[in-house]
Amino acid sequence: RRARAIGPAVMGGRIAALDAVMRKRLTIYVGAAGGGVWKSVNAGTTFKPVFEEHTQAIGALTIDRSNPDVVWVGTGESWTRNSVSVGDGVYKTADDGENWSHMGLKDTERITNILIDPTDSDTVYVCATGHLWDSNEERGVFKTTDGGKNWKKVLFVDEDTGCGSLAMDPQEPKILYAGMWQFRRWPYFFKSGGAGSGLYKSTDGGESWREITKGMPDGELGRIAVAVAPSRPSVVYATIESENTALYRSEDLGETWARAGSTQSVVARPFYFSLLVVDPTDHKRIYKPATSTSVSSDGGETFSGLGGGNHADHHALWINPDNPDHIMIGTDGGLYSSNDRGVNWNFLQSLPISQFYHVSYDMEDPYNVYGGLQDNGSWMAPSRTPAGIQGKHWDNVGMGDGFHVHVDRSDSDTLYVEYQGGRLRRFRRSTGETKDIQPLPEEGDPKYRFNWNTPIHLSPTQPDTLYFGGQFLFRSRDRGESWDKISPDLTTNDPEKLRQIESGGLTPDNSTAENHCAIFTIGESSLNAKVIWAGTDDGNLQVTRDGGGSWTNVVGNVPDLPKCTWVSHVEPSSHEEGMAFVTFDGHRTGDKKPHVYKTTDFGRSWTSLASDDIKGHCHIVLQDPVNPSLLFLGAESGLFISVDGGAQWARLKEKFPKVSVRYLAIHPREHDLIIATHGRGIYILDDITPLRRLAPEVLGSKAAMLGSRPSIMRIPASVQEFPGDDEFVGANPNSGAQITYYLKKRHMFGDFKLEVLDSDGKLLATLPGGKRRGINRVTWFMREKGPKMPPAASLVPQYYSFLGPQLPAGTYTVRLTQGKKTYTGQIAAVMDPRADYTTEEMALQDKTVMRLYRMLERLTYTVDSLLDIQKQAKSRQAGLGEDDGRFQSLAQLVEALESFRKTIVATRKGGFIAGEEQLREKLGNLYGTVNGFEGAPTQSQIKYAGVLERKLDKTEATFESLLARSLADANARLTKGTLQPISRMTREQWEAQQSGK
Repeated sequence: RRARAIGPAVMGGRIAALDAVMRKRLTIYVGAAGGGVWKSVNAGTTFKPVFEEHTQAIGALTIDRSNPDVVWVGTGESWTRNSVSVGDGVYKTADDGENWSHMGLKDTERITNILIDPTDSDTVYVCATGHLWDSNEERGVFKTTDGGKNWKKVLFVDEDTGCGSLAMDPQEPKILYAGMWQFRRWPYFFKSGGAGSGLYKSTDGGESWREITKGMPDGELGRIAVAVAPSRPSVVYATIESENTALYRSEDLGETWARAGSTQSVVARPFYFSLLVVDPTDHKRIYKPATSTSVSSDGGETFSGLGGGNHADHHALWINPDNPDHIMIGTDGGLYSSNDRGVNWNFLQSLPISQFYHVSYDMEDPYNVYGGLQDNGSWMAPSRTPAGIQGKHWDNVGMGDGFHVHVDRSDSDTLYVEYQGGRLRRFRRSTGETKDIQPLPEEGDPKYRFNWNTPIHLSPTQPDTLYFGGQFLFRSRDRGESWDKISPDLTTNDPEKLRQIESGGLTPDNSTAENHCAIFTIGESSLNAKVIWAGTDDGNLQVTRDGGGSWTNVVGNVPDLPKCTWVSHVEPSSHEEGMAFVTFDGHRTGDKKPHVYKTTDFGRSWTSLASDDIKGHCHIVLQDPVNPSLLFLGAESGLFISVDGGAQWARLKEKFPKVSVRYLAIHPREHDLIIATHGRGIYILDDITPLRRLAPEVLGSKAAMLGSRPSIMRIPASVQEFPGDDEFVGANPNSGAQITYYLKKRHMFGDFKLEVLDSDGKLLATLPGGKRRGINRVTWFMREKGPKMPPAASLVPQYYSFLGPQLPAGTYTVRLTQGKKTYTGQIAAVMDPRADYTTEEMALQDKTVMRLYRMLERLTYTVDSLLDIQKQAKSRQAGLGEDDGRFQSLAQLVEALESFRKTIVATRKGGFIAGEEQLREKLGNLYGTVNGFEGAPTQSQIKYAGVLERKLDKTEATFESLLARSLADANARLTKGTLQPISRMTREQWEAQQSGK
């Protein structure tokens, strides 16, 4: 089963690493914060993912200049915001990204730089930031001298200090500079800086190090970014976080330092913007990416901004060493390229690496998906379009870091949109107007606390009822115009966790990302509106059974769960009132184990559903509303599915990367699983109906038909556009009926075929079926076979001229034959609900299109007969002299037939552009136009069909007359000369030939 990616790429996600090299064309590698590694071989016009089966969180990426087929990747980014994903070490490819090998350092979790010795490709250095949320030993600077087989930790300060930046002297590669950084993030606090931070230098390839202090700022230091000027390596630059953060410059290989500039771009959020890049040809030109990128042309004394035609928050920058005017920059919103040193920018829009937090849907047809993204607002797009889902189909509906977006159940023009820190708005799609509707403290209330990612929950049972979570649970029954508190403080209200104003360490940083002691997930039972669940970010799991009158904290009943573990999702069952599913996420305290639980008694007791099949911490669990044993689990390492209630789990692998899955939704009409990934945009697993049938007895059988949702015969639609290749286009669902079946083992020998039959048992189609083990899916387009079209010099420029007539709505039988066993299933073909044709109109269309279909068959039989006779005649001519009367008679037959053929099919060179239209082209075009519209044909089309039918009758009569005259004469001469007469192909023989018999 394949999930289809729908994007978007019109807004990107955070890019953490970037490298490029000029080969035949410019080859670019991009490391996305949560979206894996992407490669372009055409300077960024198109990209393809090359790291699908490995962790998608990328921190560092380096091409070996001595051998560009070798690329090193460090996983886990070091731009340590609260939502970063987790890495698992270092990878290397030796074949230009086709295959990757894990090279160790698995517990580093985050990697900032990888440096390769330009004189020895086997000598590689890794700058490992280390764990973000807890202490660990595997951090600092590591070195290998055998291409990654073995590693040596060459610089280590302590288990709370990692490497934040590493630079190499390009002329003397044994000279290295390392910025060591002490840092820690808690769920409610962040601290950058401490006694472990400092700048270190090695002159012997990392074997020994000494701390550089001369000219360094006094007091504790924080994150340090260091860069060597390639054109004059004695000049070294560093941004140093301290009480007075600034840019420093050394003129003597880093031995002594002097303070330079201290502009906003230099001092801005050093933990998040810690990158310096020096122009490869000018040692005084320095680029400092931050919220925007600034550049200095005087060695860092003054800075000016680059052009602003790009997304904010810049994390990766590459300068073309052969042409410094050409630069590329990786931002929180994707990749940009400039050919004039950053004055103007081109957005490279083929990277679908957006980072969604949530996803929802509406009930339009096609339905729309909605979701919020990291630093890219909130967006919506249709789930399908005539030509795929392009950037132009995505509409912005919210700002900031987008989180929840929900459509009002009674008015699809109204959306509820939340962005960071509890900012809640009601948005009107048709006009774009917004209204702030977040609850505000009333007289005597404490300050309301809202998580950075505050939950919105629409009641599944009560129209216009909306829930919103702070430390209290709020409910509105009038679309946010007024709010009722329906709970006491449901959190721990721990004062230690409520000091966000102090967060940041050396540099204050309180963007609401550390807001804590707040509700994170809400779920009202669809079976009883009085049963409501609320999970908090500080580890409480609360339930009310009386609509908020009283609450019970049931988290203490959950076995083997570390105290204060973040409740990432609570899912009330739609099958049993007392049943609920919960995921807990402990990675913010260093616990990356999966925590998935189920209760059937309102939380009095719990069963763990976690197993070794699940890798990484979990974000969401979802129970199928139809089959209670079918569960979906979104985890840091992908999407997991269970068909036995959580006893066993399997990761979805085919065409789905090992990406963080943050949220899931099931469309109730289409039965699609909608998947929000934090790094690869939105995926849709179309029609999960077959998964609902995977009961143990089915899995134990040799084969089984799994069924599918009703197959809609979509109204024909098309667009004319030529967008080029530089834009990602999201995939549409298959337009035909999906036939799904299960094979316990791969079919190797014996008969195997898949057939479709109508209600009378007539065979309509024989399809090539997949034979692999597991679930197989085949598309049938619910049409007759395409019409037979006579060969000619011109194509008929009508798409629907080559498709068979649409079959009528109804139930069709699918028959799978495997050896001597036969398995049957059914397909329900239904009309497009948007179609407004009457039964009489559709009957007339069917009658007309079948009339034209049969006319094309008649014409094709005539032309094929003609060509067959010509072929026989030419074969009889072989061996005869040109002065032989038989030769002359055969030549006259061939010429007469060819003259006749030119009157019924286009033969002029140049195709349809030549403007020649004979009976074939006229008939084919008319068939295509009628076949491409499911309603009644026009009266003009019906009349024209009559005109062409009479012309066809005349054509057939002319052909018969020609054969009676010329073929009879030729055969009489052949018979006298003892040569085999030419036989005419009968209609029965022709039909057997067409069917392959």
